[in-house]
Amino acid sequence: MSNKTINVDDTLYQYILDVSLRESSVLRKLRDKTMQLAQANMQISPEQGQFMGLLTRLLGAKRCVEVGVFTGYSSLAVAACMPADGYILACDVSAEWTSIAKPYWQEAGVDKMIDLRLAPALQTLDAVLAEGQQESFDFGFIDADKVNYQGYYDRVLQLLKPGGLVAIDNVLWGGSVIDPDKNDADTVAIRDFNAHLKDDKRVDISLVPIGDGLTLARKL
Repeated sequence: MSNKTINVDDTLYQYILDVSLRESSVLRKLRDKTMQLAQANMQISPEQGQFMGLLTRLLGAKRCVEVGVFTGYSSLAVAACMPADGYILACDVSAEWTSIAKPYWQEAGVDKMIDLRLAPALQTLDAVLAEGQQESFDFGFIDADKVNYQGYYDRVLQLLKPGGLVAIDNVLWGGSVIDPDKNDADTVAIRDFNAHLKDDKRVDISLVPIGDGLTLARKL
């Protein structure tokens, strides 16, 4: 028994993967491909992808919005758990990184579900809101530049239906959020965002210590 979250060292982490990870072959191939990049640390962990897929199934989500695609692992993990007529609005600015995603989306048969928009995400989200798509999405995932987290969150929340869920990544930021000597723009932005979210009465929240910290916010 424990009254706090257990510390997970490398051996225990491997055990978690060994007894619970059900990663498809295409997800594994995409993860291995991404690990060859210098920016591989930007990819979510496989157990986080599986967790988000489970949330997608629990919600019965058919329309999702993703802010920050990178090489498409999270998009694929979520799309694989959606019905055939599902839709993901995927926002990113990098043609280089998202081009890695496309053949794996195609191999998994989910490429037609993913609407990739290569533009600043605030611009894309504002355009979708201007089209009148408020309260039409079931699930959101935010994992992009940290200084714009608040702006992304506010817009995604408008897009979510009541009862919809948004997951926000990197909210523990490698532990930097509690380091008084870390005051770069990204760290300060995440600290400010976390503090704001705790008092946001528009949502129910839970910060889950998976990956680099994942906050779940359910729209009331």
